[in-house]
Amino acid sequence: MTSTYRSLPDSYVSNKGRSTSCVTLAVVLGCLTVLGILLAIAVLKRPPAPKDHETLPGDAGGDNFTTDQCSMTLVESIPQHMKYKANVTLGIPLEEVWKDLISMATDQVEVSSFYWTLTGEDINVNSSSDIPGRDILEQLETLPSRNVSVRVVISVPTVRTNSTDLEILKQKGVQVRAVDFGRLAKGVLHSKFWIVDRKHVFIGSPNMDWRALTQVKELGVVIYNCSSLATDLHKIFQSYWVMGKSNSSLPQPWPPEYDTAINKDHPLLVKADNVSSRLYLAGSPPSFCPQSRTQDLEAILSIISESQHFVDVAVMEYFPTTRFEKPQRYWPIIDDAIRTAAFERRVKIRMLISCGRDSDPAMLPFLQSLASMDSPQQHINIQIKLYIVPVGNQSDIPYSRVNHNKYMVTDKEAYIGTSNWSGDYFLTTAGVGLVISQRAPHPVWKTEALQSQLRAVFDRDWHSEFAVHLDDLGDNPDCSLSRR
Repeated sequence: MTSTYRSLPDSYVSNKGRSTSCVTLAVVLGCLTVLGILLAIAVLKRPPAPKDHETLPGDAGGDNFTTDQCSMTLVESIPQHMKYKANVTLGIPLEEVWKDLISMATDQVEVSSFYWTLTGEDINVNSSSDIPGRDILEQLETLPSRNVSVRVVISVPTVRTNSTDLEILKQKGVQVRAVDFGRLAKGVLHSKFWIVDRKHVFIGSPNMDWRALTQVKELGVVIYNCSSLATDLHKIFQSYWVMGKSNSSLPQPWPPEYDTAINKDHPLLVKADNVSSRLYLAGSPPSFCPQSRTQDLEAILSIISESQHFVDVAVMEYFPTTRFEKPQRYWPIIDDAIRTAAFERRVKIRMLISCGRDSDPAMLPFLQSLASMDSPQQHINIQIKLYIVPVGNQSDIPYSRVNHNKYMVTDKEAYIGTSNWSGDYFLTTAGVGLVISQRAPHPVWKTEALQSQLRAVFDRDWHSEFAVHLDDLGDNPDCSLSRR
């Protein structure tokens, strides 16, 4: 997996799902200590196709070997007017990746998004920061005229907006289906991904929203020339598509065509430019997963339990409860896994949780409870910070200026998902997670492994001026958890 670097800023949106917002790796080379020094790499560029691609020998029975020329790198969106110090790691800008995927398409584009709002009028806002969203919408409109089939799935229920995006796209020949997840699974379709020509894939936190490009901090991964993975993700897309028919009902079990040979026990194995990678896709909710598909919750718990040295988590919301069912229930499954790793194996835990104007203050006691376990004398290390995006003069744009990331990185694996960390997202809501485990010689690990890139991004944010320890929160108008 190769990736070179360049220097540039970025941007994105907060997604209010249901009635609130919608939302792994080896040790980084060397012992880069904090001391306020941020990791010195520049903005990632789209990786070229690997030159020395080869399949790996069958050293882990049951792995899936591919001859795909898979290359991957991180994608980010950094909100406008938000500046990091010089020489820090930044992913490829989201706008650049989406436009790249559109221009590359020759046969088919499939997009899953909770909702669509690519212009300011969609949310009754007049802002020049919606220009990148308008550009994306205009480029998507041209695809059918280029004989590129476009299929889109969205959720029912969804966010209430005045969006006309999909009507415009349908007039141009785009096929759109709304999946009634409320009826089928008592949740929403919260997956956010693209599949292009069954070959290229994007998975991450952003919805099809102009704020995702300029007003909300987002993170994802783009994988080029990886037909095996794209074909597997298409099976998930197709499950949404068929359930988007009127009067559809969930099959029990799912037909064989939805089965997968790629999962936690049998990952996809590729090697490129001295980096070997094991990949698999996890899904939720359980009712949408055939037995052969690793469930999203299972993947997260497995990653935490297999960690030996550190677990770094960045998510928009963290609740050891359900959030949307009535009555709410205590749901400590992930919380217990984190506490167990810290207490029994002395794994160092760092959690970066978002706080914005619309964050639920009810989250604070749960974070304080976790942080209270931190005890250097007992070698228990759990540190929690809130990541606060400055609002500045952007206060007129609703549900923006927030860190929408949903990822985890450990000394063993990397995970990039589409779900916030609370019960409903794994029980009733559609989400997708990509799990990556990589090996590489030390000289190439730092610059070429996606796991290393992800750890560098986490370290950048953890040591930035935007990350605040719970005890140092004080009164911050841009963070609702401080107003208590």
